[in-house]
Amino acid sequence: MTLYFRQLLAGRDFGQKTPFAAQMENFVYLIGDRDTGECVVVDPAWAVDDLVAAAAADDMRVTGALVTHYHPDHVGGDIFGIHIEGLPRLMEVAPCPVHVHRLEAQGVRAVTGLSASDLVQHDSGDVVQVGKVGVELLHTPGHTPGSLCFRLSGALVSGDTLFLQGCGRVDLPGGDSDELFRSLAKLRGLPGDTVLYPGHRYGGANAPMHAVVEKNPMMQVADLARWRMMMG
Repeated sequence: MTLYFRQLLAGRDFGQKTPFAAQMENFVYLIGDRDTGECVVVDPAWAVDDLVAAAAADDMRVTGALVTHYHPDHVGGDIFGIHIEGLPRLMEVAPCPVHVHRLEAQGVRAVTGLSASDLVQHDSGDVVQVGKVGVELLHTPGHTPGSLCFRLSGALVSGDTLFLQGCGRVDLPGGDSDELFRSLAKLRGLPGDTVLYPGHRYGGANAPMHAVVEKNPMMQVADLARWRMMMG
């Protein structure tokens, strides 16, 4: 088994012709098994055809999607008065199972219009197999109720739970400051050499977890009362 892993930045690596893609600085990930040619796409949005083409250029085929959370800039839908292409387009060009946390399924369906049969609902600790590559699903609520991080081979794809600088907002519908505090505490417990790959390029593209803990002020708050003061 040979791991296939690509980090793609919206507006630079794909979606160059899509308005606002570069401003949002979303990362999308392709994760798979080179031996079988299978890969999953994490948070397909903005320019889905470009993402499928990027996989095909590497002799990979998209056989699934992993969703960190339901916000339109990660799965498609309407936000800030614009429409973002996402999961519905993926179902047209590369129909595949869409893996979500069970607490996020309703939100994904509401935003994208997908049916229940399109989604595979999971709990924390479940593993999605892509060929012989196993991707562990970690439930990290706070930004949304069913936010997920994906762990594999010394890497963590964190969506909007944690960035190199800062963390996900909690003032949007479904946000919960105390839950995010507990989720970040869980991530602080990961091995320091785990490489963090965030959902947006806020502070950089990737870094080992020990550096994120040292430099990201949101990872240095160990007291819940202080956290509540910081988060308002």
